[in-house]
Amino acid sequence: MQYAALPWRVGEDGKLQILLITTRRTRRWIIPKGAPIKGMTAARAAAQEAFEEAGVRGQTLEKPFGSFRFRKTLEGAPDVVCLVKVFLLQVKTQLRFWPESRQRDVVWVEPRQACALVGDEGLRLLIARFASKAAPKGQRGKKARLEILSAAGAEP
Repeated sequence: MQYAALPWRVGEDGKLQILLITTRRTRRWIIPKGAPIKGMTAARAAAQEAFEEAGVRGQTLEKPFGSFRFRKTLEGAPDVVCLVKVFLLQVKTQLRFWPESRQRDVVWVEPRQACALVGDEGLRLLIARFASKAAPKGQRGKKARLEILSAAGAEP
């Protein structure tokens, strides 16, 4: 089990943006995530991971938005399938330096580009679902989600 934050904001142009980070070892694009932290709620642990890995703070919803599974590769051990519960994090502050700032790259992108950059299908679907729900009225729902995934070249 892992907990993740899906950091988001509305850019100066009024468009939804998603924050992605790179993994330390393979440099793949992901969202901040990690193991449960003793003494913290799941939402608080996700927010803590977002601070440590991406240098962002903000408002995290207590209820998970969704979940996805991914295969975690461990050195010298068999791969493990992890369930990741994802919590929405509306970013209010982004620091210039944070605990892992020298180990990761961060980028703010629109949902279509986020879906194109993220390699994990489950995470892509979650980002597209969030973007379709956050879209202006009249542009929400399954059609918007399919358009986001299609534009990103991802499988709907």
